[in-house]
Amino acid sequence: MVDRQRILVTGGAGFLGSHLCERLLDAGHEVLCVDNFFTSSRRNVEHLLDNKHFELMRHDVTFPLYVEVDQIYNLACPASPVHYQFDPVQTTKTSVIGAINMLGLAKRLKIKVLQASTSEVYGDPSIHPQTEDYWGNVNPIGFRSCYDEGKRCAETLFFDYHRQHKLPIKVVRIFNTYGPRMHPRDGRVVSNFIVQALRGENITMYGDGNQSRSFCYVDDLVKAIHLMMESSQDVTGPINIGNPNEFTIKELAELVVEMTGSRSKIISAPLPSDDPKQRQPNITVARNVLGWKPKIELREGLAKTIAYFDQFLSENEIGALRDTVK
Repeated sequence: MVDRQRILVTGGAGFLGSHLCERLLDAGHEVLCVDNFFTSSRRNVEHLLDNKHFELMRHDVTFPLYVEVDQIYNLACPASPVHYQFDPVQTTKTSVIGAINMLGLAKRLKIKVLQASTSEVYGDPSIHPQTEDYWGNVNPIGFRSCYDEGKRCAETLFFDYHRQHKLPIKVVRIFNTYGPRMHPRDGRVVSNFIVQALRGENITMYGDGNQSRSFCYVDDLVKAIHLMMESSQDVTGPINIGNPNEFTIKELAELVVEMTGSRSKIISAPLPSDDPKQRQPNITVARNVLGWKPKIELREGLAKTIAYFDQFLSENEIGALRDTVK
């Protein structure tokens, strides 16, 4: 028997949030999904609307929210450079004021609250792989700082509420994640490469392609977030969540071209400002404390993601279908 709880997921109609809502419903809980649809889509949760335990609310977390819930997952914030740089002031507000509002709600209700932080708090790291005790190498006035520093400040607020008000908190630092329901124009390498390959366009690789990333499939990532929330109260984090298997951007591009059967050519473009050269999580804490490690290999996860985008492009009639570019 499940102890059914009413759980708030901010950013719940986004890429990660929608998968988390599914997992929580499957676990027998009620879910209140809150989103302002700035970068997310109602399409991501349409299949959940008939579930009597699911509720969708349009709301911006920079404004207070007055609801009664048992847990809070705070995921609300644009997460791709294209989106968070579109309105950098609002991005910072979402991270900081959104954190304040969710912490205030959790304090009033005396409940656990989880913050979805990011590997971006490490900036362009000078140590590799990154461990949770590394303070980072962030440019506080760069184009990416609205997101980097906003998330860093949110972490500060969470731990200050924990120390000052004894609030039960959980903080996870999410590394590169991919899978179905990614935004097709979010500017991230996995979605960019797949969409360009399916459309038969040139694959745009920034820099020489030797910069590295570690890609975690969304199902693995969401499982880790759920495990973190259900861990004992003395586990506050921050805990790195990601796949430690490292690939160069060039390797990823070549694999996408192979798996889509595309004739796309890989071309180079200038590397964006402050773009990290390496990003790889040390997940020793996640293994030891949560008993978690990712299970889905890159090729398996890419196959599912390519199938999603192939169907998405076909249904929305944007770009060429895969069978026209082979």
